[in-house]
Amino acid sequence: MGHKSNPIGLRLQINRTWDSRWYAEGGDYAKLLKEDIEIRKYIIANLPQAAISKVVIERPAKLCRVSIYAARPGVIIGKKGADIEKLRSKLSTMTDSEVKLNIVEIRKPEIDAKLVAQGIADQLVRRVAFRRAMKRAMQSAMRLGAEGIKIMCGGRLGGAEIARVEQYREGRVPLHTLRANIDYAEAEALTAYGIIGIKVWVFKGEILGHDPTSQDRLMMESQTSGVRPAR
Repeated sequence: MGHKSNPIGLRLQINRTWDSRWYAEGGDYAKLLKEDIEIRKYIIANLPQAAISKVVIERPAKLCRVSIYAARPGVIIGKKGADIEKLRSKLSTMTDSEVKLNIVEIRKPEIDAKLVAQGIADQLVRRVAFRRAMKRAMQSAMRLGAEGIKIMCGGRLGGAEIARVEQYREGRVPLHTLRANIDYAEAEALTAYGIIGIKVWVFKGEILGHDPTSQDRLMMESQTSGVRPAR
C-alpha cells in the first residue's frame, strides 16, 4: 500500500527511453555520469528564461551530443547564434569529448509536464492564488489536445499554518496502463512561507506497440518545427 511508481521509470523501454543514452564500463561510467549531471545542472541554472523541458545527452564514439528541448529556443541561440557558441565552448570545458548542440523547439509548452509544473511554481512565487494557477494550467492543456491532466500541490498553500496537499484532475490519467503516453514532472516553488512542491501528470494518448523511442518521435512530429542543426 502507498508505494507509488514513477510514471517515467515504469515506462522505460516500453514507450520511452532514457535521457542519457550511452554505454560505459568501470571507472568511465562514474566519470561520464558526473559530466552529465554537471552539464544538465549548468544548462538549467544558466538559461531559466528559455523554458527548458529536458536535456538529452548521447555519446556516440568520442562525441557528446546535447539536445536541449526548450519552448523559447531564441533565448539559447542569441543574436546571430552568438550565445549558442558561448554555451558550446563552456560545455566543452566540462567534458573530454567534442560537444555538439541541438536546440529542439517545443511548439506546445502547455502540454509539456515539466513546463506546466514550472509555470505553476513561478506563479506561486509571484503570489498568485494556487487554485487559479492550477485550474488555468489544466484548461490550457485540455484546450491544446491533452486527453487528461492531474496536478498536485503540497506545502503551506496560501500561507496556511499547516501544510496540506491539494489536487485537481481533468480528463483521464490511466497510470496503470503501460501503453499510455504519460508525461510526468515535478517542480518546487520557493515562497516566503517555505517550499511548495508541484507534481504534474499529462496523458497524451496511447502508443500501441513496444517502441522506446516512440515518445521522442511523437514529440518531434507534433511539437517541433524541426531540429536546428548540431553546432
